[in-house]
Amino acid sequence: MRRRLDLGAALVANPPLLFLDEPTTGLDPQSRQDLWAIIEGLVEDGVTVLLTTQYLEEADRLAKQLVVLDHGKIIAEGTSQELKTRLGNTVLSVTFANTDDASRGVELIRDLSPTPAIIEGTVVDLTVERGPAIAADVLRRLDGAGITLAGLALREPSLDDVFLNLTGHKAEDITEFLADEAPTGRRGRKART
Repeated sequence: MRRRLDLGAALVANPPLLFLDEPTTGLDPQSRQDLWAIIEGLVEDGVTVLLTTQYLEEADRLAKQLVVLDHGKIIAEGTSQELKTRLGNTVLSVTFANTDDASRGVELIRDLSPTPAIIEGTVVDLTVERGPAIAADVLRRLDGAGITLAGLALREPSLDDVFLNLTGHKAEDITEFLADEAPTGRRGRKART
């Protein structure tokens, strides 16, 4: 409710430009969807909205143009689709039974992607062209090495994938870094998209 009140107060003067910093932080999913619809309506009515967020689904839905910052420096910019296209056509997500299999398996498949593999526990994400053909190759290689999979999925790249590929770390990692670097009494700044 507080977020809606803040937004309502900002709109009383009918501004042509609206700055929103983390507008949906702390909102439940329904309230988040409602606020997104309000913001989209404002844009349709001609209001320019400058949005800062580390919630990349929000940026993907609301932003026409994105600027990705890492440690205060611009590292990429473009539309959501442009940034995703630079990454590749498909993300192949391979889930291993355990971390030992993941370590062995990633060595067998990392050459199939032009970008570094993103490894998180037992899940390895590869950004690839020709997703179905590469998935078949992954299955052959891992089966030949006797490695059993817990799961395999193909999906379109997300802005989270773009951010991880550009920076090599999650947005939360930056938040923790910046919070540690913030002077006493000041809130650490978050990664902005």
